[in-house]
Amino acid sequence: VQLQASGGGSVQAGGSLRLSCSASGPSFTKNSMGWFRQTPGKEAEWVAITHWSSGSTYYTDSVKGRFGISRDNAKNTVYLQLNSAKPEDTAVYYCAAGNWRALFRSEYDYRSQGTQVTVSS
Repeated sequence: VQLQASGGGSVQAGGSLRLSCSASGPSFTKNSMGWFRQTPGKEAEWVAITHWSSGSTYYTDSVKGRFGISRDNAKNTVYLQLNSAKPEDTAVYYCAAGNWRALFRSEYDYRSQGTQVTVSS
């Protein structure tokens, strides 16, 4: 599975942005997917995860109610909708695929390149 993230950019606080993660290769639908973010000097953190089978979604506390993860298996694409963006959301975001439980430990089988999101106040 190869992953390519896109959609990053600059947005003002309170604004919205949608990130996309396009996948190629077999078994995409058998992988749980997650979005992660990383800022300089800090470890990457998982932001949102969706289970490959149930479609259940999980969010880290700081983005609950503001971000939404979704997937379109027909398009082999996973999205992250960022709403009510805050300056602290500024980071490099990337998507990853792998075992559902492992994603919560920031472990994955595949990951995309990063896409920068900058939120200005």
